[in-house]
Amino acid sequence: MKLPPGQRRVSGFPRFGVPGRPPAVPSEPAIEIGGAVVEPITLPVARLADLPRRELTADFHCVSGWTATELHWEGVAFADFYREIVEPVVPVGVTVTHLELAGLDGYRSVVTIEDALAPDVLLAERLDGRPLGSDHGAPVRLLSPAQYGYVSTKHLCFIGLHTSEPRVRYHPKWRANLGLQLVKPHPRARVMQEERHRYLPARVVRPVYHRLIRHFRSRNADKGSPSGQLPTSNA
Repeated sequence: MKLPPGQRRVSGFPRFGVPGRPPAVPSEPAIEIGGAVVEPITLPVARLADLPRRELTADFHCVSGWTATELHWEGVAFADFYREIVEPVVPVGVTVTHLELAGLDGYRSVVTIEDALAPDVLLAERLDGRPLGSDHGAPVRLLSPAQYGYVSTKHLCFIGLHTSEPRVRYHPKWRANLGLQLVKPHPRARVMQEERHRYLPARVVRPVYHRLIRHFRSRNADKGSPSGQLPTSNA
C-alpha cells in the first residue's frame, strides 16, 4: 500500500504528544461545549453511548513523517454528534466556521467545520477492540484520518465553536521554551496535499520534521521516557 507523500511506515502505534505522564481521567468525564452557543453545555462522555456507533479502519499520519497503518477505531461519527448535540445550541443565524478542541493535557487544535464533518471523522473511544488507553487519548479523542495527527486531539474535554479562525496556542504555555511556536500548523492539515506548515512548502519542512523526530526520540530515550514522545504531534 502506497503511503502519502513524505510519510514512512512504522511498526505499532507510538505514543507521541505532550511529554510526561498522560493526564488522569476524571471519574465522570465530560466534554464542555462553548464559544458561539446560546449557552455552554457539559455533556457526560457516557452520553455518547446514545448515538449510533461507527467502526473504521484507517491509517494515522503524524506530521513529523511516520504513519501507523490499519488501526481499527470505534466510536461515534463526529457529524452525528455535531447534528444531535451541538447544532441545537447554536444561535439562529450564526455560521460556525471553525472548532477549537482541547484535551485534558492542555493540548489544543483547530479544525474547520468542513473537515470536522467529513464522513470518516470520529469521536473515538476504542482502538483495536479495546477502550482507549491513556497513551492514545482516554476516554475519548477526535480522529480525523485524512489530516495530520495534530488535529486529532486526545483526552477531549472541550469543543469551542467559532465564526472565524481562532488564534490558538496548540501546546501548553509552559512549553514555549522548546521553540514549538516556530512550528506553525497548516489550518487544513490534509495529508494527501502534504499541508504540514502554514507558510512554508512541504519540501522545505519535511526534512526538518524528519530530523526533529529522531532528535526528540533520542533525547527522551536518554531521559528514560518509555514512549519517546515527540512534542510536535498528537498521536
